[in-house]
Amino acid sequence: MSPLIIILVVLAVVIIWFAGAYNGFVRLVNRTKEAWADIDVQLKRRYDLIPNLVETVKGYAKHETQAFENVTKARAQALGAQSVGDKAKAENQISAALKSIFAVAEA
Repeated sequence: MSPLIIILVVLAVVIIWFAGAYNGFVRLVNRTKEAWADIDVQLKRRYDLIPNLVETVKGYAKHETQAFENVTKARAQALGAQSVGDKAKAENQISAALKSIFAVAEA
């Protein structure tokens, strides 16, 4: 067998392997983007439910305006968050504010 044929076969195998690896990485990047988009959809849905919750609880506890203001501020920050870190921070604030709302509702 000629050395040229061996080199061409090895080169073809390497090129095919790189193409497969590249396609695998592209697939992983697309899955990651899709997963973040799904998370954003669920967070948006959660943010849209907050005003209804606040209105429902307001009828039960008119004296707890600070808790409602905290939830409203946290929701506004969450809707404006762009980076993953900002979204995580905003989600923590919303969770803390919602805990106070639930405590008011249970009292």
